[in-house]
Amino acid sequence: MKSVVLAISLLASVLHASAQATSQDEWVIKAENFVDSTYYGVTVANGMIGMVSSKDPFKISEVVLAGVYDYYKRGRVLNFLPNISPLDLNVSLDGVTLNRRNITDYTQTLDMKNGEFVGEMNYKGTHVIYRYCALRHIAHAVMMEVTVVPDSEVILETTLNHVVPSAFHDARMTSSDLNFNHKNTPPFKVMTTAAMSPTDRVKTAASSFFLFPEEDITLPVHYRIEDSDKHSMSFRKKLQAGKAYTFHVIGSLISSAHVADPLNQAERILTYIRFQKEGELTRKHRQAWAKLWEGDIMIEGDIRAQKEVRSMLYHLYSFSRKGVAQSLSPMGLSGLGYNGHVFWDTEIFMFPPMLMLQPDMARSMLEYRFERLDEARRNASSFGFEGAMYPWESASTGAEETRVRALTGAYEHHASADVAIAVWNYWLAVQDKEWLETRGWPMLKATAEFWSSRAEKGDDGKYHIYNVICPDEYAVNKDDNAYTNGAAKRNLEYAIAAARELGLKSPQQWQEIADGLLFSKMPNGVTSEYAGYDGEPIKQADVNLLAYPLKLITDKDQVMRDLEYYSAKVPQKSTPAMTQSMFSVICSRLGDTDKAYEWFIDSYRPNQLPPFGVLAECKGGKNPYFATGAGGTLQAVIMGFGGLDFNPDGGIVQVKSHGIPKHWKKLTITGVGTEKKTFVVTR
Repeated sequence: MKSVVLAISLLASVLHASAQATSQDEWVIKAENFVDSTYYGVTVANGMIGMVSSKDPFKISEVVLAGVYDYYKRGRVLNFLPNISPLDLNVSLDGVTLNRRNITDYTQTLDMKNGEFVGEMNYKGTHVIYRYCALRHIAHAVMMEVTVVPDSEVILETTLNHVVPSAFHDARMTSSDLNFNHKNTPPFKVMTTAAMSPTDRVKTAASSFFLFPEEDITLPVHYRIEDSDKHSMSFRKKLQAGKAYTFHVIGSLISSAHVADPLNQAERILTYIRFQKEGELTRKHRQAWAKLWEGDIMIEGDIRAQKEVRSMLYHLYSFSRKGVAQSLSPMGLSGLGYNGHVFWDTEIFMFPPMLMLQPDMARSMLEYRFERLDEARRNASSFGFEGAMYPWESASTGAEETRVRALTGAYEHHASADVAIAVWNYWLAVQDKEWLETRGWPMLKATAEFWSSRAEKGDDGKYHIYNVICPDEYAVNKDDNAYTNGAAKRNLEYAIAAARELGLKSPQQWQEIADGLLFSKMPNGVTSEYAGYDGEPIKQADVNLLAYPLKLITDKDQVMRDLEYYSAKVPQKSTPAMTQSMFSVICSRLGDTDKAYEWFIDSYRPNQLPPFGVLAECKGGKNPYFATGAGGTLQAVIMGFGGLDFNPDGGIVQVKSHGIPKHWKKLTITGVGTEKKTFVVTR
C-alpha cells in the first residue's frame, strides 16, 4: 500500500500540482462535495474551442467552436451551435464504468495558470486523475490526459465516443489506420466525424486518437459504429499494482468557416501532433499560457479577491486569440448564450482591459469589425444613412442578426460609435500608424459619415439624434439620448484627430456636429438621460458613462450628482453587472475608494454560481459565463483602483490614483501595453 501512496504523491507533485493545491492557492479554483442540481460548469478554451466542464467524470457538457453559426431553433438569426466533442470518454476498471455513484473523493479543479481542468477520484483503492485543455498553441486541437494508479492488478478499458449533436446532419463517420511514406512506425487509428450544419452553411469535422506511451505503441484499438449518430473506439490494458499508467486522447475540431477542407485538415492536425516529442504538447501549451500571464493583476492582502479577479482575466484570455478576425460574445465561448453574437459589450467593456494587457488579442477584435466594414456600410444604406452603421448584434457576416421583434436592431445605433471609440483607444495604446491608416481610419471615417447623416440640426441651432434606443433599453424610441449623443461626439472627434494624424482633411461638418450635439439637464441639475426623461426606472448605467469611459463630464460635482441620482434608479437584481463596475471606476476617480470597493464587490460577487464561481449576467441569474461583466470589473481594478488610462498623447499612463481598498496591501499590474510596463499602487 505504501508504494501506491508514494506513486500517487509523486504523480500529483510532478504532473498535477494544481489538483493538489490548497483552497488558498491563488491560481486554482477547486470544487469538492458539489451538488449536481446546482452545478454550473467552468470553461477551458483557447480562443477557438471552448469546452464547458461536466459534473460527470471524463465528460464535457458542451463544446463551442468559434465562428460556426447557422440557423438552429432560435428563429431567423444565426447562432452558435453545440458542437462535436472530441474528448468524450468512458473509463472502466474491471468491467465497471466509473461514474458519480461509484467513485469517492471526487474533486474538480480549474488550473488558471495553465488553462487546464483536472478531475481526481478514487475507486476501490485505485486513484484516477484526468486533465484536459484546449491547446493554447494549436488553435483547433484539444487534449485529455488520464492517469490510473491501481493498488492491485486491474483491467483498464477506455472508450472514446464521437456523438453527433442534433444540430448537425448527414454525418460521415469513419476510422482510418494512418501510416506514412518513409516513416517506419506502426500505423495509428484515427476516428473522424464530419457533418453539416442545419442549413448546410458550415461543414464541421472532428478527429480523435489515443496517444499511448512508447511501449504501447502497438496496443490494439477497436473501432465500432454504435448507431447513425455515434461511433467509438476503445482499448484494454492490464495494469500492474502500484504502477501509474498514463495515456492521452488528442482531438481536433475545425470547420469550413476556418478552412476550405475541414475533413482532411482535422486529420492533418492529428498527424502533426502524433509525431511531436513526448511532453512537447504540454510544454508548449503551458509556455503559451505563461506568456499570457505576463499580463497579470496581483492583489496582496486579499486572497479571495485575487482569485476572483484572476478568474476574470483567465476567462477573457480563454475566450480570445491573437492573429484572427474574431470578437467576443457576452458569454465568450462558455455556451450558446446570446447566440454567440457580438454586441457593444466587446468594445466598451471587454476590449479596454484586453487592450491594456493583451494588445494583440485586442487587435483581433477590431480586425473582426474591419472585415465586416462593407456589411456595416450596406446596413447604413438600407436604413437611408451614409457611412457605416454597425449592427446591434453581429455574427459571421457582420449583417444585423437581431430578432425582428427586438427593436434594438433597428434603433440602438450607438454600437457604431462604440466601435470607433475602441479603434481610437487602440491607436492611442499601440501607436501603429500603418494600422491607423489601413484599418483604423477607414472605420473611423465611415462611422463619422454615419453620424454626419444621422444627426439633424434643429431650429434651436443644436444637433439632435432622434428616435433611438438607449443603452438603458427600457428607454425605447427616445430623442437625444445622453450616451448615444456622447458616443457620437467622441466618434466624430476621434475621426477628426485621426485625419489630422494622417495629414488628411476632414469635413468641417464633423466638428460642427460634435460641438453642437445636445446634452440637457433636468431641473434638479442632473444630466437628462434623454429628452423628456422624468425619473423613470432605468435598466443600466447610461448618463454615467459620460463620466467614464467617455470622459465628457469632468466636473466632480456634476459627476457625483449624476451618479447619486441614477445609481438609485437601476434595479437591485436585474441590472447587468457592468453597471456597478462603471460606478466603481467613477467612484475611484472621484476619490471615494470605500464606495468604489462596494460597487466593485457588488459588480460580481452576487452573480457567482457554484461550484466555480462563474459569473451570471445579473444577481440571481443562471446564464454564465458573463464575460461582459468580467471586463467591467477588471476595469474597476485597472482603470479605477490602478488609475491606468489611455494617454491622449499616446501610450498608457497612470493618472492620479486615489488608492486601493483598505485591506489590500498592494495592487500590481504587470505586462501593460506594448512596452510590458508594471504599475504599482500601495496604501
